[in-house]
Amino acid sequence: MPRSAPELLAELRELVAAHADAGVATPVEGVLLGKVERSMTPEYSLADPVLVVMAQGGKRLMLGDRVHEYRAGDFLIVTASVPVTGHFFDATPEAPALALGLVLRPAVIASLLLEAPARASARRDAPLPAIAVGEATAELLDAALRMVRLLDRPADAAVLAPLVEREMLWRLLSGPHGPVLAEIGLPHSSLSLISRTIEWLRENYAEPVRVDDLAALANMSPSTFHRHFRAVAAMSPLQFQKRIRLQEARSLLLARPDDIAGVGHLVGYEARRSSAASTGGSSEHRRDRTPRGSARRRCRTPGDGCRDGR
Repeated sequence: MPRSAPELLAELRELVAAHADAGVATPVEGVLLGKVERSMTPEYSLADPVLVVMAQGGKRLMLGDRVHEYRAGDFLIVTASVPVTGHFFDATPEAPALALGLVLRPAVIASLLLEAPARASARRDAPLPAIAVGEATAELLDAALRMVRLLDRPADAAVLAPLVEREMLWRLLSGPHGPVLAEIGLPHSSLSLISRTIEWLRENYAEPVRVDDLAALANMSPSTFHRHFRAVAAMSPLQFQKRIRLQEARSLLLARPDDIAGVGHLVGYEARRSSAASTGGSSEHRRDRTPRGSARRRCRTPGDGCRDGR
């Protein structure tokens, strides 16, 4: 007799708790485990494409002005590399937040779509967002549970983990959120085209950029590009770049707390001295909102073929 979703979730919770430690990576490639013992204040991070199945507790993510909340028994899909603000809740040392993660690989999803061409060719009238949340079915939980069990059977994992990965992805592709996941595996989907520009912005966040150049990289008109980018990332391209700069600045300031001007320069902002008249008081240093290039090698446009900002 098939097991119910609550039964499967209870065992998944036990196994994740037993295997999760301070890190998130596991010996099985692409499989991640998370354990958080206390509710936290919101933190900024860059989310990469991943499937998360929540086994206990919950997490709240904000992308732009969109809020996504998922709890035990829910799943989260992230289809693009995007800056988010997030925090766990309902987490204590006695009942920590527990989650299984699976890195989403375009090649695997593409191979599944080749075997189900109807799903690959389904018409999409509008670009889809980069984050989706839903309730995990018993079939998905069963596959997730078998994936975690493989951590105790490393000899089997090399052969069976790729099969279970495909099953987990197929369960999602067959459900109401299938179109969101399918976008990753379609080379000419709007998500794939927008992801080119997201990758460029992440690698060259300190460089000045024009929206027209980003649109050209995505093979779109500027107006279409702007609409699709906002649909995927819940913010404009320039807002996205600003968010990346601020996150990088926060990280650098942890190591260089007394060098605000230097950090601002490294992430693409220039420091300048404001006059007493313009500030209403004594002159002081502040970061300018106008991006500028640094003394490093500059990637002037996404189409230059430069992959790092150095």
